[in-house]
Amino acid sequence: MTSLYTPTQKTGAIYILARLVFSSILICIGGNVGATTYQLPETSGDTVLEKFPNNDATVTVVADETLLDIALRYTLGQTEIIKLNPKMDRWLIKKGQTVRLPNRRVLPDTPHNGITLNISEFRMYYYPPGRGGEVMSFAHGIGRQDWKTPLGKTSVIRKIKDPAWHPPESIRREHAANGDPLPAIVPPGPHNPLGTRALYLNLPGEYRIHGTDVDKIYGIGMQITHGCVRMYPEDVETLYDVVPVGATVYIVKQPIKVGWLENVLYVEAHPDLEDEEMSQADRYAVALRLIQKATKEEMPEFDQEALNQALKDLDGEPVAVYERVPMMEPQEAAPAPNQKEVFPDANPAPAGQGSSGGYYHGT
Repeated sequence: MTSLYTPTQKTGAIYILARLVFSSILICIGGNVGATTYQLPETSGDTVLEKFPNNDATVTVVADETLLDIALRYTLGQTEIIKLNPKMDRWLIKKGQTVRLPNRRVLPDTPHNGITLNISEFRMYYYPPGRGGEVMSFAHGIGRQDWKTPLGKTSVIRKIKDPAWHPPESIRREHAANGDPLPAIVPPGPHNPLGTRALYLNLPGEYRIHGTDVDKIYGIGMQITHGCVRMYPEDVETLYDVVPVGATVYIVKQPIKVGWLENVLYVEAHPDLEDEEMSQADRYAVALRLIQKATKEEMPEFDQEALNQALKDLDGEPVAVYERVPMMEPQEAAPAPNQKEVFPDANPAPAGQGSSGGYYHGT
């Protein structure tokens, strides 16, 4: 019988299968997968998170592996790590190569409570109550162009451990047409597409935040699902344990975000989703409106070259475009020698009024 693969294709298929097996083993033994937890900035109104204050956001590979193995280890999605390392072969990173990791993240423009899913960056943020200003961040996959993940405000209505999957008739027809028929019920197990945990959202159509099976581990951070939000297995177990039923969920699409950190304004830009295309002129217009709103200036003097580069690269790494002069705290003048101290008026005019740097334009 003639092989359907050329020698090169066969080797590649075996290699990919080997990597899938390796990843499933890594998950079973615990790996390093889990939420990336950040401390919210100390300054009120600042919305840029920072993982490496010295900006050394790289890792040197100690053994041959794939770029997606590194993504798994650092709870990053496939699209994110590929955009940060566009010249690297995702399927073979050699020992000694340096891989770029994300450092800063601009928080999505939503209230800082519950869960926010920004589908444009394939990333979610959870603000755990009573955790001293922490925010937990996870990679996730979303619905493909013909099964789009819905936008809006909703909530978690129930949680199920080791869920069975009851595929809708439309999905069963699709699989049957592709020669991959599905049973009416897929029981819990390593090949269940829902994984080990599911958080059901208060939306029509059984939308969930759920795990994944070992066959689709590399689909995290891609537009690949039937509308649900898919997470790495250990990530969804972490989220499941900390998110209560009733938690608010904001699902937004914000491909361009701006935020302050220590009086510097950053712009973060992401690629278009499938079947969507924004021109450079449209991106620039969106970014300019956000910069104007953040600075409260109609014609802010910002670094246009840096902005243009960010809108060209679309790698999700925040870029500094503007710096404001910090407000100075009023200081008491010492009384002159041999003179009586003059006390201020009982009702002085407010001092230090100005922009807090925060903004919110809704979901």
